[in-house]
Amino acid sequence: MIRVTDTFSIDESDIQVDFVQGSGPGGQNVNKVATQAQLRFNTAVLPEDVRLRLLRLAGNRITEDGMLLIHARQYRTQEQNRQAALQRLIELLRHAAIPPRPRHKTRPTLASRMKRLDTKRKRSETKRLRSKPPLD
Repeated sequence: MIRVTDTFSIDESDIQVDFVQGSGPGGQNVNKVATQAQLRFNTAVLPEDVRLRLLRLAGNRITEDGMLLIHARQYRTQEQNRQAALQRLIELLRHAAIPPRPRHKTRPTLASRMKRLDTKRKRSETKRLRSKPPLD
């Protein structure tokens, strides 16, 4: 079990890591060794509110069947890239676990209402002065 927050954790069996050849550091070795980590995580196991926020945060990294894909290729070894992908998954889940703050309705202050009306009056006067004078 990987503890994401105090409220939930994810099972390691829900995470699948594959290694493929990728670009990145490694010199000539990059063409021979598959060091890029492709992490797949099934989002169906998450609580519904966290899953919905994750869908919005992850964007096009989520497939149509609800799998989150994370690629890590910044290191030369498979283990470092696997750890980097796992760390990115945990950070993304922690960010998705934070519920948004509710918006509290507020009323405009008297000063802001007066300023808005004054601006409208000045703009109206400017436009009125630009028009042609009426014919008598």
